Amino acid sequence: MARAASRKGNLATRIRDELGQVYDDGRFTAAFGVRGKPGISPAQLMIASVLQFSENLTDRQAAEAVRDRITWKYALGLELEDPGFDPSVFSEFRTRLVDGDLTNLALDALLERLAKLGLVKSRGRQRTDSTHVIGAIRSLNRLELAGETLRAALEALAVAAPDWLTGVIDSGWQDVYGARIDNMHLPESATKREQLMVEYGKDGYHLLDQIYAPGAPGWLRELPAVQALRRIWIQQYYRDVDGATGRQEVRRRENTPEGDGLPPGRDRLISPYDLDTRYSIKRDHGWSGYKVHFTETCDTPAPDTEPGDDPVAGQAHKRGPKRGPKRGEVPNLITNVVTTTATVPDVAMTAPIHQQLADKGLLPDEHLVDSGYPSAELVVQATRLHGITLVSPLLLDHSAQARAGAGYDKSAFRFDFDARQATCPQQVPSSSWSTCTQRGAEAIVVSWAKTDCGPCPVRELCTRDKRRHITIRSRELHEALAAARTEQTTDQWKARYAARAGVEGTMRQTTHVTGIRQARYRGLPKTALEHTIAATAINMIRLDAYWTGHPLDRTRSSHLARLDFTTAA
Repeated sequence: MARAASRKGNLATRIRDELGQVYDDGRFTAAFGVRGKPGISPAQLMIASVLQFSENLTDRQAAEAVRDRITWKYALGLELEDPGFDPSVFSEFRTRLVDGDLTNLALDALLERLAKLGLVKSRGRQRTDSTHVIGAIRSLNRLELAGETLRAALEALAVAAPDWLTGVIDSGWQDVYGARIDNMHLPESATKREQLMVEYGKDGYHLLDQIYAPGAPGWLRELPAVQALRRIWIQQYYRDVDGATGRQEVRRRENTPEGDGLPPGRDRLISPYDLDTRYSIKRDHGWSGYKVHFTETCDTPAPDTEPGDDPVAGQAHKRGPKRGPKRGEVPNLITNVVTTTATVPDVAMTAPIHQQLADKGLLPDEHLVDSGYPSAELVVQATRLHGITLVSPLLLDHSAQARAGAGYDKSAFRFDFDARQATCPQQVPSSSWSTCTQRGAEAIVVSWAKTDCGPCPVRELCTRDKRRHITIRSRELHEALAAARTEQTTDQWKARYAARAGVEGTMRQTTHVTGIRQARYRGLPKTALEHTIAATAINMIRLDAYWTGHPLDRTRSSHLARLDFTTAA
């Protein structure tokens, strides 16, 4: 009946026909109890979640699809009369996966299945890039943040301990905090807004003092909204207490010479409802949320794989109509997903990505990344620990001579690490060679004598100081960095690195097809789970194009973009 309803088939039917059983209930035991009434199969819920993201459906829409789409029932192995389940089951299922530390299971189980089919393998070529994700919160300025944080704490206390709360506040608080802050008309005057910010601060400190008073119930301090209030108040306010009179003065923190300073962006909370979101800026774009890193294969086309090569896939294949050999090229498949807060730099994720690929047995020989991921240490470490060649344009020399494109930069000098001496372009040896620590890393500072640099006829091309100083890394790092910078200027390297540009298409596909540009859920764990399921859905879509021999859809162009102005000219 499913094939009669969809004669050409669709993604849901082909997942079961081609892959058979991808997920097994036994792998979800960490998230589900062993006692009580049996629930809905978690393996079926995972397939339903993947199909949900492949069409960017809400929980309600996905539950309706399970109930009334015969192709989805076929993919999940349900009977025709199966009534499906309530949409809230999806939310509970995601919570169980997060609590059971199974956020990566969706992608990892699929990769294991594809490895048996020969569609993914280690020691190929892969590429990685990141994109921004907007958190499921509203952007708040500092005044709105303070007011909404206090209101959220009062709301939580009104539910958890209403009798206690009425004893520490009066009815006037209802007029100020009874409605959402974004529904209020805040003053436009800067002076009045600053006064309101201080009033929020005083009320917040009063509430915290009552919560942490000796007679207050201890469990009030453990409420998430109270914890958020305490942390945000520490970051946004400073309170002076006069020891003699006990008088308190509350003021907001400012990043001024006379101010108390705000915490750095990596630690600053921007919403009381999602304590993992951060505000970050990359180039000229700023956003509040997260960052996700996708790693995918980018090998040359692999040989066709027959369903009979795998016994499980062969049994699933026999249930469907007879097919000929598969057409199309083996698609690029996502092998790893990492979600971080927005302020984590790309370079901090290079080593963790390599380790995660190693744990999956999918380490590449070449890893193509942009200039934000590598460093001299990571180039050496990737080769030494994992045998990976990190292909990336390393940042060039930042000296004044290199930036100006004139004069003598580091590449014009020769360094003899055995003799601990350097030679300048005028063949003058250095006068000192000393080691130091810069930003936690070992470095070497090489200097020339003033008596050599002062009368030098080309000193203007070398330095504006009285003598030249050059900072270099240790021998291994310096040689690796110099070799990489030399190689990246060759045409062969540029042709090899050109394959990295294809990852931009993956960024666009994941954000436009599965809708991950805007996070669906709050908190880093659930957002990471969302991105893992989305990556699994993208892999399924690409596999479907491979199974049917149809190329993936290309980016459409508008009629205006296709206008030809050459004929008019």
